[in-house]
Amino acid sequence: MRNILRGMLGVLAPSALIMVTVMRLVAPGAQAADFIPTAQAAEKPDVVKVGILRLASSGGMFIAVDRGYFAPENIDVQLVFFDAAQPIAVAAASGDVDFGVTAFTTGLFNLAGHGALTVVAGQSRETKGYPLIAYLAATHAPAVAAIQAPKDLAGRTVAVTQLGSTFHYSLGLLARKYQFPLASVRIMPMQSLTNVAAAVKGGTVDGALLPVTTARPLIDGGDARLLGWVGDETPWQLGAVFVSHATEAKPALIARFLTAYRRGMHDYAALLGQEKDGVVPVTAETRPGLETIAKYAQATIDQIRVGLPYADPDGKLDVADVANQIKWNQEMGFVDKGFDVDKVIDRRFVK
Repeated sequence: MRNILRGMLGVLAPSALIMVTVMRLVAPGAQAADFIPTAQAAEKPDVVKVGILRLASSGGMFIAVDRGYFAPENIDVQLVFFDAAQPIAVAAASGDVDFGVTAFTTGLFNLAGHGALTVVAGQSRETKGYPLIAYLAATHAPAVAAIQAPKDLAGRTVAVTQLGSTFHYSLGLLARKYQFPLASVRIMPMQSLTNVAAAVKGGTVDGALLPVTTARPLIDGGDARLLGWVGDETPWQLGAVFVSHATEAKPALIARFLTAYRRGMHDYAALLGQEKDGVVPVTAETRPGLETIAKYAQATIDQIRVGLPYADPDGKLDVADVANQIKWNQEMGFVDKGFDVDKVIDRRFVK
């Protein structure tokens, strides 16, 4: 028997010999695995800083972090919160954050066009059936009776937050769809959602584009009339996941990050599957996800469950629309010329 064992040990790999030796040393009843550190346990996790906004559109990312989906990918995520989308792109370009998860901005396009960052996945979208940005008519404006549909905003005074904003782009898509000159619209940049709402209430503008959370109180209070939703009229890609130049050189890290991110997006999509008339009901099934998003967004569940924006479960990107956004912003003079969508996205991850 001793000779047989010696022969068996002779053909074992070195790692197996180590295992046998350790098994002889462990106390009775103990497991050998308890005494052998795995390579994964010994390897320090990659610390990744993610720039993000406290908005429901970040829900997939919040869920992925809260449910520990990054741990199996050996990533330690540190969320860095910002008050606006534009500074996140700047932070990624400077290396202050490794990833950004937020809406497209003119700054993002310019920085990506010059190689400072690149887009690797999609985030929220304007999509039919998911109320997000509303077209509104101001009920106290003199011309309100003549504005019955989104296309009737042609030739009117319309409030948006800023020139080149998502609201401005949405208005540009509307003009293209109904073939009226965007220049015929007197666009009033009010710099904030609060100022746009005040202009609608005061009747100093004929209409406005506002997110559902700001639009609902105006509609319910009789200060505005809903004309329609951007997602129903002109669907488009609103947000993205992008990386710094330094992170772009680490494709394995990006791939692991996106694996965990997509798990969170799938859970977020399950919430969207329960949505009816723009509202997610609070049930035993939906409450955990709503509570997670509300916690990170520093909002109530009732605020979060209204108008949850659509996001592709796999984080897919509408590349054709991103190309159109770049072209439109270049034509408007908001973005530098000389680059196209292939300079902005990373084809290793965006198909």
